[in-house]
Amino acid sequence: MRLLSVCCYLAVLAACLGIASCGNRIADTSWYATDCSQDIQSGQGLGIQAIPDELQNYRQLYCKYTEIGAPNGKPIRIFAQNEISNEQLLYARSLLEFYLEDFPGSRYGSDKSDIANAIANNGAVLSMLNGHDGEFELQYDTGIIGQPLYEDETPTIGSRAYIDNDFERRDAAFEEILHFVHDAGIGVDFPGAMQGAAPEFQRHIRAAATNGLPENKGLWADDRRAEDWLEELRLEGSITQEYLAAVIDSYYGLWGAFTEAPGGMWGMYVAKTRDEIATDDPMGYEVVRMFFGPYLTFPARVDPGFSGTFLMNFDAAYLYTHKSQYLVNVSLLGANDAGIEANDQDNLLAGNQGNNRIDARGGTDTVAFSGEFENYEIVVIDSEIQVADSRGIDATDRLLNVEFLQFADRRVPVSDL
Repeated sequence: MRLLSVCCYLAVLAACLGIASCGNRIADTSWYATDCSQDIQSGQGLGIQAIPDELQNYRQLYCKYTEIGAPNGKPIRIFAQNEISNEQLLYARSLLEFYLEDFPGSRYGSDKSDIANAIANNGAVLSMLNGHDGEFELQYDTGIIGQPLYEDETPTIGSRAYIDNDFERRDAAFEEILHFVHDAGIGVDFPGAMQGAAPEFQRHIRAAATNGLPENKGLWADDRRAEDWLEELRLEGSITQEYLAAVIDSYYGLWGAFTEAPGGMWGMYVAKTRDEIATDDPMGYEVVRMFFGPYLTFPARVDPGFSGTFLMNFDAAYLYTHKSQYLVNVSLLGANDAGIEANDQDNLLAGNQGNNRIDARGGTDTVAFSGEFENYEIVVIDSEIQVADSRGIDATDRLLNVEFLQFADRRVPVSDL
């Protein structure tokens, strides 16, 4: 879905925000902003805020927001409605930060400052809305600042929908936030589009998307069901955005567990895994590697309802690992006894308030704790490190294959214990 303007209930709001008023008003206004005071209170230390007075017009639609700062000092804002949880909001912000994180050594992603600056200069806003895509009227427009991302398409890591690979609530955050970065930051070669900062990269995306069209290699949207949709994309200038989103989704494992059709993106893209992209769509594979890192380096916060061991290595018996194998930095939330089995990257890991077993496996790995060093009793038994919190906050953690312990006041090499 492209950048959209939220269909406004009040025409005066549309004028105040500088966005188009809708021809049809929405009868049910229950999705509009209501009280978010508890979320704001609990999210203060995480950068979740009440909407300030200077942005008061947005209060008609939203009740909380967060932002990241572009290098030029301007904000990139994310607004949310009342049924968006703080964890969903943080997940969206983290994914946006990941897309804008420099990827050293890459052709177009080694310095993404201009991309972030362009998004901020364009005044682009990510809009997190209650419910699901299609539940509310939205007005398509060109160059409008609102990119929607819905509650039901933003499952948090480790949630039931994530672990069960529930495609009825499939993770569309990768797709929609990529559209946001593509339209407002990278830039699209289509009349009326916002001014982007990476026209050369867009030319490579265009070439790969064109190569994949049904009339060429037939790698993407090569299905009679897609004919009308593809024509719509041509008319609105969305071919490259939708193609790149299909590639990215498969690159980061979101379709690896999909069994209803071959390929990714509901069977509309030739590849469902990274290896398949490299083999079946080498142009798309190279485009991704020009800008996007191979691992998801944002802080992954595992849903507080999770119990068991969260796996970060691919295991065919646990199909969610198609996704989790690309995570690097993982924290358990809540108080359930749970564990982490990491991958061979240099991981930063953290337990929760329950008893945890963390096996960091390969790489140079760090486990973080919330308190200062003196609050913990540390015992080394053979290859296992037991860390007990005398305050009772972090409970007792059993650690394997860990190189460093990070406390609030110091970093301790395990070799010094």
